[in-house]
Amino acid sequence: MHVISAGATMKSFVQPGYKQTEVGVIPEDWDSKVIDEVGFVTSGKRLPLGNSLSDHETSHPYIRVTDMRPGTVSLSDIKYVPDHVYPSIKRYRIFLDDIFISVAGTLGIVGKIPAELDGANLTENADRITSITCSRDYLLHVLMSPLIQNTIESLQTVGAQPKLALTRIRKFAIPLPPTKAEQEAIAEALSDTDALIESLEQLITKKRRLKQGAMQELLSPRDGWIEKQLGNTATLKARIGWQGLTTAEYLETGDYYLVTGTDFKGGYIDWDHCPCVEESRYKQDKNIQLKPHDVLVTKDGTIGKVALVDHLNKPATLNSGVFVIRPIDGAFHPDFFYYLLCSSIFSEFLAQLSAGSTINHLYQKDFVTFNYRIPPTIEEQKSIASTLSDMDAEITTLETKLGKTRQLKQGMMHNLLTGRIRLI
Repeated sequence: MHVISAGATMKSFVQPGYKQTEVGVIPEDWDSKVIDEVGFVTSGKRLPLGNSLSDHETSHPYIRVTDMRPGTVSLSDIKYVPDHVYPSIKRYRIFLDDIFISVAGTLGIVGKIPAELDGANLTENADRITSITCSRDYLLHVLMSPLIQNTIESLQTVGAQPKLALTRIRKFAIPLPPTKAEQEAIAEALSDTDALIESLEQLITKKRRLKQGAMQELLSPRDGWIEKQLGNTATLKARIGWQGLTTAEYLETGDYYLVTGTDFKGGYIDWDHCPCVEESRYKQDKNIQLKPHDVLVTKDGTIGKVALVDHLNKPATLNSGVFVIRPIDGAFHPDFFYYLLCSSIFSEFLAQLSAGSTINHLYQKDFVTFNYRIPPTIEEQKSIASTLSDMDAEITTLETKLGKTRQLKQGMMHNLLTGRIRLI
């Protein structure tokens, strides 16, 4: 296999060897066709009134939109059609060579079914594309691409229940390479990238579970651990209300960050999307000027979200919805305390505070009563925090790789599905 590049993008003219079509600029030997020309689109079927689905297999599985995932179907929540209903809806089935597309609720979820669901009945909120004459997997990737997904997004009616008409789907225009071999080569390249993305997602999920297990093991109190109370061992500071900071003062750029609860991401601060404030607002309160290793907790809205200030690119302060917690006279290692707050020990404390009611504010008078137990030495606390921090760093590295792989796939889709790069 070798790669032929189309070279520079078209600006004011169509490059030799390419043509302008309804789907954009594509190679001269490619076609622009509508779905009706490469397959047959038909709808699913609503269950007859008065018939419920079963959790246990009785006849045939029934695929709902809630079971659909981009590219495939989740097997975990599949329901089954009762025996007495199946004969009346058995014509509305989907098979391994078909493609489904959701047409109500969440529009445009596209995929193929796993072997376990071959011949499953399909909900009326999804359509099937059957009798596909081009490469099924190539068509699947085109339907999942921005070319079609952006079209679907533009068809949604604001303020109404989203619905995608079967006639619309039939007229979706797609770029089509001249041979199945080229179509399948494109599909294979994109599927390989999908497989890498899926493997990274699964690995991240596994690493997160391992970290949760490690936190349970490392943070559970042992003999010799010391019990302390937050009010006696730490200062809690937040922007006080009389300072009157409003969202109108939030800036997109500036020399001073303003950290809000919405900037917490994965236990740290998402500095790339953090708003800024004027210098006067930063200097207004020294108590909330952030430092490395500060522990932050949200006290308004979604209470009890936790973040650690692991680094500072420039000076930062807080809005009124966040506490900053600092140890008094080295009462605890802040990184260890951060992980303690990320654990079930703190979530159980918050649950006791709510006592069955919905609380939307964490009062300092309540927070200071938080009792916790820690290792007697700072060295042991640092060791535990370091172990968990290393696990966080590994997860962050994988998440960065996942993000880059997703960006790579977007670039591949653009180049491969327009013929800018050809695999022949």
